[in-house]
Amino acid sequence: MILFLWLLASIAAGAGLALQGRINGELGARLDHGMLAALISFAVGLVVLAALLAVSPGSRAGVCRLVGVIRDGSMPWWYATTGLLGAFLVATQGVAVGTLGVALFTVGVVAGQTMSGLAVDRMGLGGLAKKHITAPRVVGALLALVAVGLALVGTGELDGAWLIVLPFAAGLLQSLQQAMGGLVQRHSRSAIAQAVSNFLVGTVALAAFVLVQTIAGVRAQPLPTEPWLYVGGVLGIVFIALMSVAVHHLGVLTMGLGVICGQVVMSVALDAVFPAAHPVTVWSLLGAALTIAAVGVSAIRRRAAPRVRTAA
Repeated sequence: MILFLWLLASIAAGAGLALQGRINGELGARLDHGMLAALISFAVGLVVLAALLAVSPGSRAGVCRLVGVIRDGSMPWWYATTGLLGAFLVATQGVAVGTLGVALFTVGVVAGQTMSGLAVDRMGLGGLAKKHITAPRVVGALLALVAVGLALVGTGELDGAWLIVLPFAAGLLQSLQQAMGGLVQRHSRSAIAQAVSNFLVGTVALAAFVLVQTIAGVRAQPLPTEPWLYVGGVLGIVFIALMSVAVHHLGVLTMGLGVICGQVVMSVALDAVFPAAHPVTVWSLLGAALTIAAVGVSAIRRRAAPRVRTAA
């Protein structure tokens, strides 16, 4: 029952990630500056986290524990740099979603994440327990890749589809980010501390990149006035906090497929209700249904064989 609840949480987090992608993509299109949109998303999230730290002694204690384990070497310092991987994902949202649409963007992330999830689980990266590559896990991953193919078939016109390389690369890094983030959460004993680390590192990295672009002459359009365009960072906090805990219960692959399930369903819904670059087709719906099936198959656990007692 607990595993089922965490699987539902990962699906909900994936839906939030797809919504975040649409918001950041729209902000990037309005600004004509995808990297600035990513910086704004991270900066808003960092401000919200600072407010949480101000009123939550437990969260502040978690940050202190995180700093302590980095100082004494209990945890390698570079595990706290997951914000760089998160910043890359958010940056790809701002750059590519406006052209690809949420559904096709999600296809790229799904393909990368599915390919890397098995490897990360098998190697036990991030201090997680190694998980055997069982038949249900392989079948689940293959079903997810077939779902990706169906989504590609349903995209129709593929102008600018080369941009799918960006979310594919971000997807490859997602499994690694989730594994590393899980270790940070375990050491700090605080999902908020993990989120603070992620947003702080990501904001600094994106600010440096945007500064270089500004010096090079890249200019943005005026900031839009709609408040909803600035909530992407808040959705990112929820996603990172949930995933840093869920990964210990589900493993990287199963959790990743849960996230994928939520992403695909929400992205299809968003493109259907608020069309962007590509229309939703029957193929897109079939791809979403097959992704849900992949999550169910990958979550199948083998029961341990009963012990046979021998007579004394």
